[in-house]
Amino acid sequence: MSDTTRRAVLAGAAGITAVTALAACGDDSDDSGSTGDSNNTGGAAAGVLTTKADIPVGGGKIFKDGGGVVVTQPESGQFKAFSSICTHQSCVVSDVTGNAINCRCHGSVFSAADGSVKNGPATKGLAEKALKVDGDNISLA
Repeated sequence: MSDTTRRAVLAGAAGITAVTALAACGDDSDDSGSTGDSNNTGGAAAGVLTTKADIPVGGGKIFKDGGGVVVTQPESGQFKAFSSICTHQSCVVSDVTGNAINCRCHGSVFSAADGSVKNGPATKGLAEKALKVDGDNISLA
């Protein structure tokens, strides 16, 4: 085999490996919150993430707008927002149930009330984001 052919084969193999690795790291756009709906607007008006009725008590919803945010309702009428990016290895959290924000990548669990770590491997809580509640609408402040 000539050097030119050998180089072409090696370059092709490297290209296939790179494409395969990038595909494996692709955006997991189908990840959603406990409501099964991760729409950017939640059916609410422009600039509004969601409505109060869309966030279940003890649960929450994950949104891609605002740099990735999870909105929770730990107690009736109390709404909180946190970064949806897990502090362990930057996976997007997967759901909110039982007042816990869960990351299915490695099993980290965060409090829906304050974003603190309830179960590792994460050692740092989720960053809180400011919310604006206007009537029934919820948006980032």
